[in-house]
This record gives sequence, C-alpha cells and structure tokens, in this order.
Amino acid sequence: MRMSSRRYVSVVLFALVAIVAIVTDQLSKAWALQNTSPDRIDPFIGSFISFQLVFNPGAAFSLLAHSTWIFTILSALISVFVLWYITRVVSKWWAVALGLLFGGAIGNLIDRLFRPPSFGEGHVIDFLNWNGWFVGNVADIYIVVAVGLMFVLTILSVPATAEHLKHAASESETAHE
Repeated sequence: MRMSSRRYVSVVLFALVAIVAIVTDQLSKAWALQNTSPDRIDPFIGSFISFQLVFNPGAAFSLLAHSTWIFTILSALISVFVLWYITRVVSKWWAVALGLLFGGAIGNLIDRLFRPPSFGEGHVIDFLNWNGWFVGNVADIYIVVAVGLMFVLTILSVPATAEHLKHAASESETAHE
C-alpha cells in the first residue's frame, strides 16, 4: 500500500523531530555528567532553574524507585505504539507532538537500558532542578510539551489520521444539513 503524501510528510516530520529530541537529550546528559555534580547545586536561571546531577531509578519525582524495569517496559511499549500510529497520521502538528513524545521516551529509555546499575534497570540522568520541586532532564521537557500539545490538539478537534479527518468532515456536513 502506497503512503499518501500527507502521511509521508508527517512521518518525515516525526522522524526529524524525534531525532533532534533524542540527540539533544543525550548531548545534554553527556554535558551534565561532565559539568554537574550530585553534591552541589549550580544556579542557572536564578534559583528557579539550577543544575544538580541526579541518577533517577524511578519515574517523575523518583516515584517507584525500586520498579525501574516497569518504566523500561512501559517506555518500550509506548515507543512501539507511537511507531505504529505515526504511519496513519496526516496532521503535521500531531506528527510534531508524537515526535517529541517518542524522542523523550527513547531518550530516557536509552538511560534505562544502558546506564548503571544494569541493563533495563539503568538510572535516568536528571540535572535540571526546578526550584527544588523536582529534578528532570531535556527528555522530560519534550514529553511534557508533547502531552500539552496533544491536549490542545484534542481540545481544538484537530484530526490526527485520515480516518479522523473523514469523520470530522462527515460530522461537519451533517451539522450543515
């Protein structure tokens, strides 16, 4: 089956966004390992955002720190679903959102797979201390932005797939009758 030009553009846009997200996340973590420390907090934007190295075994706010393998499996499943779904997407905005989500998930999955203490249970490198509320990383930012964008697209009824587009068109025709 030949991919429509809208789907092709969406897949290419998704891939570009995902690659940029993964690369910038991994480069920022490499920088953090070289330039930050767990035993000090370095101001970046006043005290609102500072640098502090944390090796996070859990999820956001270090939740479920002893269940790292659950997040490894969950990240892998979400990533596989997004790869399956993107082939159906015709919206550029949905492609951007899914690219950010995928890039963020893969960025943290790389840490869980290949960082100590062991394969699948690696600790995620966090280094952005948000006013003492929590410490996160660039992948986390991409995930939050992706979820926010998906929320806005849903509220605005922006169709993601050709099927959604057809459904929205048929509802519009019915409303005008």
